[in-house]
Formats: sequence, structure tokens, C-alpha cells
Amino acid sequence: MASLKHNKTNRSDDKTMTLSGHLKELRSRIVVCIICLVVFFLLGMHFAPEIVDNLTGLGKQYGYEYVYLSPQELLLQYFSVAMLAGAIFTLPVILFNIWAFIQPGLKENENGLFLAALIFGLLFFVLGVLFAYKIMFPFMLRFLIGLSTGRGITASISVQNYMAFLLTIFTVMGLVFELPVVCVVLTAMGLLNPVWLRKGRKFIIVGIFFVAAVITPPDIVSQVMVAIPMLGLFELSIILCTIISGRKKTADSQETQ
Repeated sequence: MASLKHNKTNRSDDKTMTLSGHLKELRSRIVVCIICLVVFFLLGMHFAPEIVDNLTGLGKQYGYEYVYLSPQELLLQYFSVAMLAGAIFTLPVILFNIWAFIQPGLKENENGLFLAALIFGLLFFVLGVLFAYKIMFPFMLRFLIGLSTGRGITASISVQNYMAFLLTIFTVMGLVFELPVVCVVLTAMGLLNPVWLRKGRKFIIVGIFFVAAVITPPDIVSQVMVAIPMLGLFELSIILCTIISGRKKTADSQETQ
């Protein structure tokens, strides 16, 4: 109890903390994040073969065969998957420590906005990855393997190329699903107006289909499967931005009275 009270007292005095105190706190938080990264990396190495088998199993369902072109290629993919898994599971720890470090310098409304952005940003990124894994990627694999059907060509692919392709799609879709969070934060900061989004709706829709065409194979099914959630995210962004903008105007009018 005494130590807890002492920690609370320290946190309450953060605004008067010296530079060396801030640097010491920053160092301790960085050490915690590094330790978590190492622990999750080691756990990832333990499960890396199973993870790679699961991911390559997506392609095996459609007739893909996998090879590695150098003796260390498969081992390097285990390292890559373990490092990625470690980074993903460490990300909540990193985000929490970022928020905890800058929290004393934030206003009450800024503190809530930043914490909500971290939580929902992580949530929407995970949703984007799940969408790519469950819906988008199977469609792409089915289309691409169909190009070689009946032509006497075996779809043998390097494990490294396959994993790079897979992780790129996961990253792109995770970032795409961040659209509502980014729009809400920009609106709360006064850098974005929902009126602009409504006026530019036609141009944004064209841009969405262009992005969907770039990140998917040249078949209409895959493009629509990507464009539909992007359109839904855009409309959700307009709704959320309208709500945030209305509350911001109300708060500003109350302050001027």
C-alpha cells in the first residue's frame, strides 16, 4: 500500500519532474518493451513452424506447392514470423507505455482521445488482418492458381516469396481498416471536416476502387470484396466524424459563453 501511494504521488508530480527523471522513466519503459519483445519472440520461435504450416496450408488447399531455394530460407521465415508475432503481441505493451509516458502532459479530453485512438486503432488493425486472412486472401489464391489450370504448369512457389506476399496483404488491409480511427483523430484535432468528406465522396469512391484494383488480382470479384469494406469504413468515418464535429462545436460554444 505504501509503495502504491508512493507511485501515485510520483505520477501526480510528473509535471514538475526533472529532465533526468523523465529520461529515467523513458529508459525503464523502453526496457520493459524490449523484454516483452524478446519473450514473445522466443515464444514465436517455438510456434513458428506451426504458424508457417498454417499459412502455407491456405495455398495447399488450392494446389500450391512450396519450395525453398536456399538452405537457410525456411529457417529465416521462422525468424521473420517469430519477430512479427513478437511485435504484434508486444504492440499493446508499447502503446500502453507511450500513453502512460505522455499522459501527464495531456489535457483531459486529449488524454481520452489518445487512449481511445490507441485501443480502437489496434482493434481495427486486427479486424483488417482477419478480413484479409479469412476472405480476401482465399479469393486471391483461388484466382491466381486458376491462371495455370489446364496449361500443364505446376504452381511451385518460394516460401519466402509466398510469406512476403501474404504479410504485405495483411499489412495493407490492416492499415486500410485504420481509416475511421485516423479520420476521427483528425476531426477532433480540427484538421478534418465531415463536410469535406461528403463533398468529396464521388472522388473518394473512385480512389477506393483504384486502390482495390491495385492491391488485388485483376478480377472483379476480388476487387469488389476489398472495395465493399473500404466503402463501409468510409461511410462509418463520415458518421463518426459528424458526431465528433458536433460535440466539438457544442464544447466550443459553451466555452465562449
